[in-house]
Order: sequence, then C-alpha cells, then structure tokens
Amino acid sequence: MTNTHQTLKLVATDLDGTFLRNDKSISKENMETLHCLGEKGIWRVIATGRNLKKTKEVIAADVPFDYIVFSSGAGVYDLKHEKLVHHQNLSVQITQQLADFLIQADLNFHLFKPVPENYKCWYYRGSVSCTEFESYFDYHQSHAEPLPSDGKIDSEACQFLVVFPDKLDRFLALKNEIEQRFPEVKVVRTTSPLETGYIWMEIFHQSVSKGNGVKYVCDILEIGHEYTLGIGNDFNDLDLLEFTNYSYIVDNGPQEMKERFLPATSNEENAFARAVRSYL
Repeated sequence: MTNTHQTLKLVATDLDGTFLRNDKSISKENMETLHCLGEKGIWRVIATGRNLKKTKEVIAADVPFDYIVFSSGAGVYDLKHEKLVHHQNLSVQITQQLADFLIQADLNFHLFKPVPENYKCWYYRGSVSCTEFESYFDYHQSHAEPLPSDGKIDSEACQFLVVFPDKLDRFLALKNEIEQRFPEVKVVRTTSPLETGYIWMEIFHQSVSKGNGVKYVCDILEIGHEYTLGIGNDFNDLDLLEFTNYSYIVDNGPQEMKERFLPATSNEENAFARAVRSYL
C-alpha cells in the first residue's frame, strides 16, 4: 500500500464492537489515531446504529470526530457546527401500514419516533413472551410508551425494531415478505448488542443505510468514494463497507463478512488504529 496516504481523505468507523472496546471505552491508540487523522486533514466520521443521544453518551465532546452518521444513516449530524444536516424518516402512511402488519403477525417490537427525537419510542408486546424484548425494554423504558390502544400512530417514524429468537430462516422469510409488501422500506439484520444470541430486525426507509449516510457526508465535502476507508463489525455495516474503497471487518465480526472485506484485528486490539495507521 505505497503512497495510499496521499489519497485517503475520509475515514468512517462503526462504534460498538469496532472503535469502542467492549467496556465502551476508547483506547489510547484509537484516540491518538483520530488526532493524527485530523492533523493530516482527513475527515473522521462515526457510522453507528446508535441514535444521536446514545452516541453522545459514549463519545465525549473532546473526542475529535467531525460527523456522526447515526441510527444506521437515518440522520447525519455535523459535530463542528452542532447541527442536524440530513434525516430520512418513514412516512406516516408506511409507518401505520407496517405497524398494522407487525401487530397482525403478533410480534414484539419497538417503533422509534422521527429523527431527531428517535431516542424516544413506542412499544408493542405480542402474545408470546420474549426475554430479549423485555431486557431491551428495561434498558429503554424511560423513553418508551405503549403504542396507542386504538393502533393509530399518525406520525412519521425513524425505524422499527423487531426482536427475534436466533432463527435465521424465520427472519429471512419475514424480511422477504416485508420487502415485497412494502418496497419503500429496507430490512436490516443486526446482532443483539445485549450479546444474547437473538437477531434484531431493523426496518428503515429504503434509502437509509450507513453507506448512504457516509456518501452524503462525502457529497457535502466533495470527496470521491475512492478516497474513503471504512471499518465495521456486523451486518448493519455491510452498506458502509460496500461504499468505502478500503473496507475492513474486525476479527470479532461474522465469518461470512470476513470473506468479503479486508481483515482487521479485534475491537479489543485497537482494530481502528491498526487499520488506519497503515495509510498514514
């Protein structure tokens, strides 16, 4: 990789399981690499499934990132100017139709309010108890309220989160049915951050992805795809890694993704710093 540092202009990283250590701290090496990127005029972007509020809970004001692509690309935030520069919600009509579909399917789900208020959510309990749903509810209940009893939402929404036992066939069948019925949306698979083996189904507007969020930042800054590097750890990073030119999957990521992207060490072994420093 000779002279690649001359062409690298933007680095985008996932947070949990990638940039952050398992205890949500930032290693000295990763922090030093962020500063080094800034000194060389290379833009630093977070691309996370976290909402903006939860991102700021683990990224302090003195951590030198430039942009946050949050909620898997549903919003883009300019840290320097402290302003939301882009967002994409589900329409009122699609939100209502999807909620009706999931209720009829008797599934447990959360429905997150429109960006930028999407740290708040509605919830719906199906008739089959789900320990993963209850664990997430306990974690999030201070910002949650039950879906209206009449089922009428009358609001845009950022996303749906449906909690599944680890049954991939069932997930894929429902994903296929939803995307056929509702071409305006996309269904994303992600691994439970609660580390319980459950599959989470996230449903967004069709245009929402970490890759499109980072592309939006690149368009603002007039940076071509060929000058970008991305690093991630899970299936919800797929669009990001397909967009960036130099794309890394950490060692703690899924095996099937390791076959497609460049290898990095684990998030506990400074994957971000080690991947990026070879370009500096």
